[in-house]
Amino acid sequence: MSDERDPLDAFDADLLRRTLAAVGETGPLVHHLTNAVTTSETANVTLHWGGLPVMADAPAEAGDMAAGADAVVINTGTASRPDVDAMVDAGQRANEADAPVVLDPVGYGATPHRVESIGRLLDAVAFDVIKGNAGEIRGLAGEEATVRGVESVGEESGVAAAAEALAAETGAVVVASGTADVVADPDGGAYELAVGHERMGSFVGSGCMLASTLGTVTALTRGADAPVASTAEAALVGTAAYGLAGERAAKKDPDGPASYRTAFMDAVAATAADPPETDVADRASKVRSEK
Repeated sequence: MSDERDPLDAFDADLLRRTLAAVGETGPLVHHLTNAVTTSETANVTLHWGGLPVMADAPAEAGDMAAGADAVVINTGTASRPDVDAMVDAGQRANEADAPVVLDPVGYGATPHRVESIGRLLDAVAFDVIKGNAGEIRGLAGEEATVRGVESVGEESGVAAAAEALAAETGAVVVASGTADVVADPDGGAYELAVGHERMGSFVGSGCMLASTLGTVTALTRGADAPVASTAEAALVGTAAYGLAGERAAKKDPDGPASYRTAFMDAVAATAADPPETDVADRASKVRSEK
């Protein structure tokens, strides 16, 4: 693989289709250490994309499972101190095995415990992708940010600059979810994706499931014949596919949030099997940061 080409140069409908097909053909094992609220959702979305989810978060086995996984997703939404111990072990074992690791720093900044726990993880583990909402990404980048519970409060403008700064500091690709999603490459540049639907925010767990999607797609980056040439390309494809599934579900016009959630899960499976013909290249643009 080469990491030298601009991720946007290769990003199109054909890359998305070939990448989702490769997920289905290879069935990557994606190990989750995730929160108690969305465990079922994250497992199911991984399965619907074609991956194989496993949720072994017990400290006695988290590291061993990570050592044999194709990717690891760490979500700190309900993590206790013993949970964080297991996350550190799993992240380090994945690093040793050269498996990509995704961090979802849920509610960063809301409490001192979350700040301490996520800071410890960032010190101990080399993450390939950090996915958060605008408030979480701003906070991690050292900016003033408001997080109420686990939700971001405030303007999203300028989040690209924060994502770029965080990517440069950590060496991870940073995905900031929002009205328009941002993907920042540690090798330089940030990209904005105009995909998704407002109804994706109508049920709990949509952000967690995006992290699982990114873990599932990023698992391909270690394959010699992978269609994606870098983690940044994988993040663009995963984020776009996730948003397109949200749009697909909205076209069914479900009556309420519960039925939309069901339609969304169906749309993920449908998108994995038959991606829409939408030219995703037209939905992506390089962002001029506000540094």
